[in-house]
Formats: sequence, structure tokens, C-alpha cells
Amino acid sequence: MAMSVAPVESVESLSSDLFYDILRRLDGPTLASAACTCAAFCSISKEEKLWENVCSSMWPSTNREDVKSLISFIGGFRKFYADCFPLIVNKEVTEHQWNNYPEYPEEWTEAEYYGDMDEFESISPSDFVSIVDIRYKDKTICSKVLWGIPNANGFDGWFYNCPFRIDLLTYAARDDENDGEATLSVSDGLPPIASMERERKDGKLWQDLCDGLRLSWIVVNRKIKQAANLASWSPLGGQRHWPTDKDFVLRFGSVLPAKDILPCQVVECILSMKFRVIHTEGEGVQTTLKLTELSMQLEDMEGSHVNGRNSLLILKEALSCCRSKNYSEVLESCHLYSKVQSELKEEKMRIESRLDRLCILGGISAYVMFWYYIL
Repeated sequence: MAMSVAPVESVESLSSDLFYDILRRLDGPTLASAACTCAAFCSISKEEKLWENVCSSMWPSTNREDVKSLISFIGGFRKFYADCFPLIVNKEVTEHQWNNYPEYPEEWTEAEYYGDMDEFESISPSDFVSIVDIRYKDKTICSKVLWGIPNANGFDGWFYNCPFRIDLLTYAARDDENDGEATLSVSDGLPPIASMERERKDGKLWQDLCDGLRLSWIVVNRKIKQAANLASWSPLGGQRHWPTDKDFVLRFGSVLPAKDILPCQVVECILSMKFRVIHTEGEGVQTTLKLTELSMQLEDMEGSHVNGRNSLLILKEALSCCRSKNYSEVLESCHLYSKVQSELKEEKMRIESRLDRLCILGGISAYVMFWYYIL
């Protein structure tokens, strides 16, 4: 028996409920692409609930009621996704910039180096919120939210002149309803470790961590209603078996603009994640790792930590800088920064080596002249 199919004159004639049911199953990039295909999809894709689902899936921290209220306050989930899905790309990191621009020019006064005070007074540490999620092979293992910046009370406090650093696990747990430890085990897909000696030789666990871990560290400024993701998703580097044999440190981050804030014009936002092996297969239980550190700090080209005052100014500027959905551009920006930083260090070492030789020659000459006149 032949079946008859009712003809559909246009896409618009289909039920909007059907469209909504289709779109709510899509991820962010696919939903954005679908919105460009027809007027019906474009109209329905503006629904905040769709983007709330997308954000909830990508960043589980946004499921919290206080975070939902924050996102609604700064413009909604659609805007939040558009701001935080692309990653920061700093295209101003160029080689000629460092060849032609002195790192600490003489015309910079002390007041200029420490930032514009009028602009700084408009920034409050309490305006910033950190929304952090860690994934391992598409499974969320840690979600934290930190309101404000710890130990930043008082304008003349030590925070503003000391190196800027946020230890997320130390402070976020105080306000977190679920402050349980974040762990990884074989049941999560982690490769088993027979012993640390074996891991030091083959490095299977280290490679798995580098390939499987993803970090999102979103910073929101409630006052200016802007947000940005300061992480690089994938690790940019790291160090295994440091500082102890059972520790694995992975480094994420981005290159942030510091124009008119610091002489070096750009800084590196370093996000460090440390795991420690607490059990191996040889101990009679499955291999287990514990997250022991998750921190943020800013460093200039020389590797010096940026102080709290300038860090607040830099974080504010970072929320409005260039971003890209092309991950290769993000990596290129970070690698270029590392390259220029290495060249700068090598040049300083060459200069210091020349100065050392001149000092030695000067000392020898003075010694010879002294005995020449004595004799």
C-alpha cells in the first residue's frame, strides 16, 4: 500500500515547536550556523533558553542560580556565549616591536609605571567574578566560582603592590556548596600506572593529561558588564614530576594587552593546574590523581610578576580585546610571545656576558697599571 506524504510548501510552514526541539539539541557553533539558514531558525535562535542550555552544557558552573542571575544582569546567555566561546588573540605581539621599543624607557615616570590612578579608582576587585570549569575527556571534573579577588580589601593594602595571584582552590571552596576534592581515576579513562618509575620512562599518563584536559577560566566584570575566557582550552606546556616525583603541572593561559599600563605592552596570563598521584596500581587500588592547585598570575616579558594594581587594569582591558574561534590563531599568538620572550632573555644574557668581560678586562688592566707604576 503506497503512502502519501503531504507536501511542505516552505520551511516556515512547519511548527515552531518542531524547530525549537531541533535547535535545543545543537551545540553553540552549530546553533549559530543554523540561525543563518532561514528566517524561522534566526528568530527562534534568539531565545535565551536555547543559549542557556548551550552555556550549561559547555560551562557547568553556569547552572548555579547566582551565576544565572549574573549572566542575565550583564546581557544574557547569548551575549555571554558570544563573549566567552572565542579565545583571546593578541596580534600585537610582533618581533619588531621588541627590537625597536626599549622595555623600560627612560620617559616612564614612577607614577606612569604604576598606572593611571584616576582610572584605577574606577576599578574595584569586587567587580570581578571567576567562573572556572575543568574537563577531562568531555567529563566535568571541577567547577568553581569565585566572587571578587581575595585579600584585596583596602586601597593601600599589600595586594596592590605585591605580585598578583589567585589560588582558586583555596578561596572558592569557602563559598562553594560542593567543595569536594576533584580527582581523576582509571574509571574516568585515566591510563593505569604500575609505578612512578615506569611513568617516568614512558610518560603515558603525562601525555594523556596533556591530550585530555581542558580548562575554561572566564572572568566577568560586573561593573562594565563584560566577560572573556582567559584560558587556552588545551595546555600550552607544563612540567611532569615537579616539584615532587608524583606531581604534574600543566600550564594554560593567554597573552593580554598592557598598552599604557606597562612598558612591555603585553603580558602573559598564566593559569597553572597541578595534579598529584595519590594511588598507583601497585598499591592494590586503581590509579588516582588529585587536583591540588589551580591558580592565575600575570607575568611580564622578563618573567616578573605583575602587581595587583596593574593586574586589575590589565584584566579590565582584556575583557574588550580581540578574540577568535580559530584555535590555531590562539596557539600562534601564545607561541609568538614565547619566542619573543626567549629572544629577549638571550639578548639580555649576551649583554650581561659582554659587561662581565669588560669588567674582567678592566680589572686586569687596573692591576697591570698598578704594578707598572709600583715597579
